Amino acid sequence: MTARTGPVPRAGRFEAVVAGGGPAGAVAALVLARAGRHVLLVDGDPPGASSAAFTIGETLPPAARPLLHDLGLWGAFAADAHLSCPGTYASWGSAQLHGHSHLFDPHGHGWHLDRGRFDAFLREAAVAAGALLRRAVVIGHRSAAGEQRLLVRERGGAVGEVRSDWVVDATGRRALIGRRLALRRRQDRLVAAFTLLGAGGDAEDAELRTLVEAVPEGWWYTARVPAGRVVAHLSDVDLATARLGTADGFRYAAERTRHVRDRLSGYDPAGSPAPRWTAAHGLRLSPPAGPGWIAAGDAAIAFDPLSSQGILTALHTGARAGGAVDRCLAGDTGALASYAAFLDGVADAYHQHHARAYAEERRWPDHPFWRRRNGSPH
Repeated sequence: MTARTGPVPRAGRFEAVVAGGGPAGAVAALVLARAGRHVLLVDGDPPGASSAAFTIGETLPPAARPLLHDLGLWGAFAADAHLSCPGTYASWGSAQLHGHSHLFDPHGHGWHLDRGRFDAFLREAAVAAGALLRRAVVIGHRSAAGEQRLLVRERGGAVGEVRSDWVVDATGRRALIGRRLALRRRQDRLVAAFTLLGAGGDAEDAELRTLVEAVPEGWWYTARVPAGRVVAHLSDVDLATARLGTADGFRYAAERTRHVRDRLSGYDPAGSPAPRWTAAHGLRLSPPAGPGWIAAGDAAIAFDPLSSQGILTALHTGARAGGAVDRCLAGDTGALASYAAFLDGVADAYHQHHARAYAEERRWPDHPFWRRRNGSPH
């Protein structure tokens, strides 16, 4: 373990507290612990998330492989039996399916993750590196005299306070800390209605490529995951009908598709849980950091799921945020500016890719969903 380069922390106070134990928060805590920092990871999610707690955000692209190597996690991750993702099929810009394979990707195939297991794996790595884990939910934050104070609610309901020099906001799109200290810029009004079919898996479903299908009101995707098959419909919040939130309405809409319908034919929709809604719009926190605080993952920058880059970006920003806090604790006054510049580059690349991807679909130029994304003023 690397020796501390900053001052020894006072008793009962941490050098850094990470709020949120998803991929960004766990990796930030891992990096800080490996740097020898006295770090606490606060996470309220129960261990071993089940299919009942399933949420979308399950694809890890091939480009994650070198990062996992750099973090020293590749061997354990590769042995963890997540489903491979060899590529995608898309009906986008055409009624026909077009395939994209990872066969020639220099990093190999991607993965469809068991998110509960993956997130727990990252938290366990942080703890093994020396981070402390506290099962609680962050409910408030304030800063006083250069000290960060987090209010946390324990599982039993008791509320306590945790003090630190720095806090990492990894609370997802809520940005519980950052939203009070910076401006959140929303890209659009995208939402997703999603469900999980065939909990426990379907032995007859051997198709591992993600399927994406554009429709007049938005788009659909479906992917095989260890828990079964996730299927989601994405549209703008003012365009999505309330019926999509019901099992019958969701099934009816899925049956109107051409390719998604075929992919779901082996599943009994009657046995699937009721669809759930989640925000899916692009989001950016500006600035992403300030004195005593820094945001990572979706709290700093969130993507349209079409990019399939959300988890990868969470890992990268978590590692960068952890490194930036370590540098700040060591007296590096330029660490936050470097982190902000890194996020600027990520955002620029994302917006260019996002604009190109949506511009490829021109079949419904007068529909509000596509008109909003393709630059029409009407």
